[in-house]
Amino acid sequence: MRLILSLFLALALLAPSLARTEEKKVTYEVEVVKGIAYNTAPDADAERHKLDLYLPRGAKDYPVFFFIHGGAWRGGNKNLYGPIGKTFAAQGIAFVATNYRLSPKVKHPAHIQDIAQSFAWVVDNLGKRGANLKQIYVSGHSAGGHLAALLATDESYLKVHKRSVADIKGVLPISGVFTVGGERLAQVFGKDGKQASPMTHIKEKLPPFLILYADKELGGLGRQAEAFGEAMKKAKCDIEVKIIKNRDHGSIIRNAAKPDDELTTAIVAFIKKHSSTTAAK
Repeated sequence: MRLILSLFLALALLAPSLARTEEKKVTYEVEVVKGIAYNTAPDADAERHKLDLYLPRGAKDYPVFFFIHGGAWRGGNKNLYGPIGKTFAAQGIAFVATNYRLSPKVKHPAHIQDIAQSFAWVVDNLGKRGANLKQIYVSGHSAGGHLAALLATDESYLKVHKRSVADIKGVLPISGVFTVGGERLAQVFGKDGKQASPMTHIKEKLPPFLILYADKELGGLGRQAEAFGEAMKKAKCDIEVKIIKNRDHGSIIRNAAKPDDELTTAIVAFIKKHSSTTAAK
Protein backbone atom coordinates (compact mmCIF):
# COMPACT_ATOMS: atom_id res chain seq x y z
CA MET A 1 0.00 0.00 0.00
CA ARG A 2 2.84 2.39 0.89
CA LEU A 3 4.47 1.66 -2.51
CA ILE A 4 1.21 2.40 -4.36
CA LEU A 5 0.74 5.68 -2.49
CA SER A 6 4.31 6.64 -3.32
CA LEU A 7 3.68 5.92 -7.01
CA PHE A 8 0.49 8.01 -7.01
CA LEU A 9 2.35 10.88 -5.34
CA ALA A 10 5.18 10.69 -7.86
CA LEU A 11 2.73 10.73 -10.79
CA ALA A 12 0.86 13.66 -9.30
CA LEU A 13 4.08 15.65 -9.00
CA LEU A 14 5.17 14.66 -12.51
CA ALA A 15 1.83 15.40 -14.23
CA PRO A 16 2.24 19.22 -14.52
CA SER A 17 5.72 18.74 -16.01
CA LEU A 18 4.40 16.18 -18.52
CA ALA A 19 1.56 18.53 -19.46
CA ARG A 20 3.98 21.38 -20.10
CA THR A 21 6.20 19.12 -22.20
CA GLU A 22 3.21 17.97 -24.21
CA GLU A 23 2.07 21.55 -24.72
CA LYS A 24 5.46 22.52 -26.14
CA LYS A 25 5.23 19.69 -28.69
CA VAL A 26 2.08 21.11 -30.30
CA THR A 27 3.27 22.81 -33.47
CA TYR A 28 1.57 23.88 -36.68
CA GLU A 29 2.60 23.92 -40.29
CA VAL A 30 2.96 27.50 -41.43
CA GLU A 31 1.10 28.96 -44.38
CA VAL A 32 2.89 31.99 -45.84
CA VAL A 33 1.04 34.55 -47.96
CA LYS A 34 3.18 37.47 -49.13
CA GLY A 35 2.54 40.80 -50.74
CA ILE A 36 -1.13 41.36 -49.95
CA ALA A 37 -2.22 44.90 -50.81
CA TYR A 38 -4.08 46.50 -47.89
CA ASN A 39 -4.52 49.70 -49.90
CA THR A 40 -5.85 49.12 -53.42
CA ALA A 41 -6.43 52.77 -54.38
CA PRO A 42 -5.02 53.89 -57.78
CA ASP A 43 -2.33 55.96 -56.04
CA ALA A 44 -1.32 53.24 -53.56
CA ASP A 45 2.39 52.51 -53.15
CA ALA A 46 3.20 49.22 -54.91
CA GLU A 47 5.66 48.16 -52.18
CA ARG A 48 4.83 50.04 -49.01
CA HIS A 49 1.06 49.42 -48.94
CA LYS A 50 1.45 45.66 -48.57
CA LEU A 51 1.59 43.07 -45.78
CA ASP A 52 2.62 39.43 -45.30
CA LEU A 53 0.76 36.70 -43.44
CA TYR A 54 2.20 33.76 -41.49
CA LEU A 55 -0.72 31.54 -40.51
CA PRO A 56 -0.97 28.36 -38.39
CA ARG A 57 -2.39 25.88 -40.89
CA GLY A 58 -5.33 23.89 -39.54
CA ALA A 59 -5.81 26.09 -36.46
CA LYS A 60 -9.10 27.75 -35.52
CA ASP A 61 -9.87 30.79 -33.37
CA TYR A 62 -6.18 31.64 -33.21
CA PRO A 63 -4.82 34.99 -31.96
CA VAL A 64 -3.14 37.47 -34.30
CA PHE A 65 0.18 39.22 -33.70
CA PHE A 66 0.21 42.37 -35.87
CA PHE A 67 3.83 43.50 -36.23
CA ILE A 68 5.23 46.85 -37.45
CA HIS A 69 8.88 46.98 -38.56
CA GLY A 70 11.42 49.49 -37.30
CA GLY A 71 13.94 51.62 -39.16
CA ALA A 72 13.66 55.17 -37.75
CA TRP A 73 10.52 55.80 -39.87
CA ARG A 74 12.92 56.08 -42.85
CA GLY A 75 13.83 52.45 -43.58
CA GLY A 76 13.01 48.84 -42.81
CA ASN A 77 10.87 46.26 -44.54
CA LYS A 78 8.37 43.53 -43.64
CA ASN A 79 10.46 41.02 -45.60
CA LEU A 80 13.03 40.85 -42.79
CA TYR A 81 10.65 39.19 -40.34
CA GLY A 82 9.85 35.88 -42.04
CA PRO A 83 11.76 33.72 -39.52
CA ILE A 84 10.00 35.43 -36.60
CA GLY A 85 6.64 35.09 -38.32
CA LYS A 86 7.16 31.36 -38.77
CA THR A 87 8.17 30.97 -35.12
CA PHE A 88 4.92 32.48 -33.88
CA ALA A 89 2.68 30.77 -36.44
CA ALA A 90 4.16 27.38 -35.54
CA GLN A 91 2.89 28.01 -32.00
CA GLY A 92 -0.66 28.78 -33.16
CA ILE A 93 -0.33 32.58 -33.32
CA ALA A 94 -0.81 34.26 -36.70
CA PHE A 95 1.87 36.81 -37.53
CA VAL A 96 1.18 39.82 -39.74
CA ALA A 97 4.20 41.80 -40.97
CA THR A 98 3.22 45.12 -42.50
CA ASN A 99 4.96 47.80 -44.52
CA TYR A 100 4.13 51.51 -44.48
CA ARG A 101 5.34 54.58 -46.35
CA LEU A 102 8.65 56.05 -45.22
CA SER A 103 10.22 59.46 -44.72
CA PRO A 104 11.46 61.66 -46.26
CA LYS A 105 8.97 60.80 -49.00
CA VAL A 106 6.16 61.30 -46.48
CA LYS A 107 5.85 62.85 -43.02
CA HIS A 108 3.69 62.19 -40.01
CA PRO A 109 0.82 61.30 -39.97
CA ALA A 110 1.28 59.25 -43.16
CA HIS A 111 3.09 56.39 -41.35
CA ILE A 112 0.38 55.89 -38.72
CA GLN A 113 -2.39 56.37 -41.29
CA ASP A 114 -0.94 53.46 -43.25
CA ILE A 115 -0.70 51.33 -40.11
CA ALA A 116 -4.33 52.04 -39.24
CA GLN A 117 -5.41 51.03 -42.75
CA SER A 118 -3.32 47.85 -42.59
CA PHE A 119 -4.79 46.99 -39.19
CA ALA A 120 -8.32 47.58 -40.51
CA TRP A 121 -7.60 45.18 -43.38
CA VAL A 122 -6.62 42.51 -40.87
CA VAL A 123 -9.85 42.97 -38.91
CA ASP A 124 -11.89 42.88 -42.12
CA ASN A 125 -10.22 39.81 -43.63
CA LEU A 126 -8.50 37.42 -41.22
CA GLY A 127 -11.73 36.13 -39.73
CA LYS A 128 -12.30 34.37 -43.06
CA ARG A 129 -9.02 32.53 -42.50
CA GLY A 130 -9.92 31.29 -39.01
CA ALA A 131 -8.52 34.06 -36.81
CA ASN A 132 -10.20 35.20 -33.60
CA LEU A 133 -10.80 38.89 -34.27
CA LYS A 134 -11.23 39.56 -30.56
CA GLN A 135 -7.61 38.51 -30.03
CA ILE A 136 -5.53 40.90 -32.13
CA TYR A 137 -2.29 42.08 -30.54
CA VAL A 138 -0.35 45.05 -31.91
CA SER A 139 3.43 45.20 -31.71
CA GLY A 140 6.48 46.65 -33.40
CA HIS A 141 10.17 47.28 -32.91
CA SER A 142 11.79 50.72 -32.51
CA ALA A 143 9.86 53.08 -34.85
CA GLY A 144 7.36 50.25 -35.16
CA GLY A 145 7.01 50.21 -31.37
CA HIS A 146 6.17 53.91 -31.51
CA LEU A 147 3.52 53.31 -34.18
CA ALA A 148 2.03 50.39 -32.25
CA ALA A 149 1.69 52.52 -29.11
CA LEU A 150 0.31 55.49 -31.06
CA LEU A 151 -2.30 53.32 -32.80
CA ALA A 152 -3.55 52.11 -29.43
CA THR A 153 -3.54 55.48 -27.64
CA ASP A 154 -4.76 57.91 -30.33
CA GLU A 155 -7.96 56.37 -31.66
CA SER A 156 -8.48 58.99 -34.37
CA TYR A 157 -6.55 57.01 -36.98
CA LEU A 158 -8.65 53.89 -36.47
CA LYS A 159 -11.90 55.83 -36.52
CA VAL A 160 -11.24 56.76 -40.16
CA HIS A 161 -11.73 53.06 -40.92
CA LYS A 162 -14.66 52.65 -38.52
CA ARG A 163 -12.45 50.82 -36.03
CA SER A 164 -11.46 51.59 -32.45
CA VAL A 165 -9.03 50.61 -29.70
CA ALA A 166 -11.64 48.04 -28.70
CA ASP A 167 -10.37 46.03 -31.69
CA ILE A 168 -6.93 45.82 -30.03
CA LYS A 169 -6.64 43.13 -27.35
CA GLY A 170 -3.14 44.07 -26.26
CA VAL A 171 -0.11 46.18 -27.19
CA LEU A 172 3.55 45.10 -27.07
CA PRO A 173 5.96 47.87 -28.10
CA ILE A 174 9.56 46.63 -28.34
CA SER A 175 12.35 49.21 -27.86
CA GLY A 176 9.79 51.83 -28.81
CA VAL A 177 9.71 55.63 -28.81
CA PHE A 178 7.01 57.18 -26.62
CA THR A 179 7.93 60.87 -26.71
CA VAL A 180 8.77 62.42 -30.08
CA GLY A 181 10.74 65.64 -30.42
CA GLY A 182 13.97 67.36 -31.41
CA GLU A 183 15.40 68.74 -34.62
CA ARG A 184 16.73 65.32 -35.67
CA LEU A 185 13.17 64.05 -36.19
CA ALA A 186 11.82 67.17 -37.86
CA GLN A 187 12.04 65.46 -41.28
CA VAL A 188 9.67 62.82 -39.97
CA PHE A 189 7.30 64.65 -37.63
CA GLY A 190 7.69 68.36 -38.36
CA LYS A 191 8.64 70.87 -35.69
CA ASP A 192 6.19 69.70 -33.03
CA GLY A 193 6.08 65.99 -32.26
CA LYS A 194 3.67 66.31 -29.34
CA GLN A 195 0.63 64.97 -31.20
CA ALA A 196 2.72 62.11 -32.56
CA SER A 197 3.81 61.08 -29.05
CA PRO A 198 1.99 58.16 -27.42
CA MET A 199 2.76 59.80 -24.06
CA THR A 200 0.44 62.68 -25.04
CA HIS A 201 -2.56 60.38 -25.46
CA ILE A 202 -2.46 58.31 -22.26
CA LYS A 203 -5.87 57.97 -20.64
CA GLU A 204 -7.97 55.42 -18.79
CA LYS A 205 -9.36 52.28 -20.40
CA LEU A 206 -6.59 51.66 -22.91
CA PRO A 207 -5.80 48.06 -23.95
CA PRO A 208 -3.31 46.12 -21.78
CA PHE A 209 0.34 46.96 -22.54
CA LEU A 210 3.54 44.96 -22.21
CA ILE A 211 6.50 47.29 -22.78
CA LEU A 212 9.72 45.47 -23.70
CA TYR A 213 13.21 46.90 -24.01
CA ALA A 214 16.83 45.73 -23.90
CA ASP A 215 19.12 46.11 -20.92
CA LYS A 216 21.71 47.63 -23.30
CA GLU A 217 19.14 49.78 -25.05
CA LEU A 218 19.74 52.69 -27.42
CA GLY A 219 20.27 55.91 -25.47
CA GLY A 220 17.18 57.20 -23.73
CA LEU A 221 14.71 54.55 -24.90
CA GLY A 222 14.84 52.65 -21.61
CA ARG A 223 14.02 55.84 -19.69
CA GLN A 224 11.17 56.57 -22.11
CA ALA A 225 9.76 53.08 -21.59
CA GLU A 226 9.85 53.42 -17.81
CA ALA A 227 8.33 56.92 -17.90
CA PHE A 228 5.53 55.73 -20.19
CA GLY A 229 4.88 52.80 -17.86
CA GLU A 230 4.63 55.07 -14.83
CA ALA A 231 2.26 57.44 -16.64
CA MET A 232 0.08 54.50 -17.68
CA LYS A 233 -0.06 53.28 -14.09
CA LYS A 234 -1.19 56.72 -12.92
CA ALA A 235 -3.99 56.52 -15.50
CA LYS A 236 -4.97 53.15 -13.97
CA CYS A 237 -4.09 51.24 -17.13
CA ASP A 238 -3.01 47.60 -17.29
CA ILE A 239 0.71 47.96 -17.93
CA GLU A 240 3.88 45.91 -17.41
CA VAL A 241 7.43 46.95 -18.31
CA LYS A 242 9.96 44.16 -18.88
CA ILE A 243 13.70 44.43 -19.50
CA ILE A 244 15.20 41.74 -21.74
CA LYS A 245 18.65 40.80 -20.47
CA ASN A 246 21.85 40.56 -22.52
CA ARG A 247 20.31 42.35 -25.49
CA ASP A 248 20.81 45.66 -27.28
CA HIS A 249 18.52 47.62 -29.60
CA GLY A 250 19.22 45.30 -32.53
CA SER A 251 19.70 41.90 -30.93
CA ILE A 252 16.45 42.15 -28.96
CA ILE A 253 14.50 41.61 -32.18
CA ARG A 254 17.05 39.53 -34.12
CA ASN A 255 16.88 36.77 -31.50
CA ALA A 256 13.07 36.64 -31.52
CA ALA A 257 13.07 33.91 -34.18
CA LYS A 258 14.21 31.48 -31.46
CA PRO A 259 11.14 29.94 -29.75
CA ASP A 260 12.92 29.86 -26.37
CA ASP A 261 14.22 33.44 -26.54
CA GLU A 262 13.25 35.58 -23.53
CA LEU A 263 11.47 38.16 -25.70
CA THR A 264 9.53 35.53 -27.63
CA THR A 265 8.44 33.60 -24.56
CA ALA A 266 7.35 36.84 -22.85
CA ILE A 267 5.20 37.75 -25.86
CA VAL A 268 3.63 34.29 -26.07
CA ALA A 269 2.92 34.32 -22.33
CA PHE A 270 1.25 37.75 -22.60
CA ILE A 271 -0.94 36.56 -25.48
CA LYS A 272 -1.92 33.37 -23.67
CA LYS A 273 -2.71 35.37 -20.52
CA HIS A 274 -5.10 37.67 -22.35
CA SER A 275 -6.58 35.17 -24.81
CA SER A 276 -9.93 33.69 -23.91
CA THR A 277 -9.55 30.91 -26.48
CA THR A 278 -6.61 28.87 -27.74
CA ALA A 279 -5.89 27.64 -31.21
CA ALA A 280 -7.40 24.20 -31.88
CA LYS A 281 -6.30 21.57 -34.35
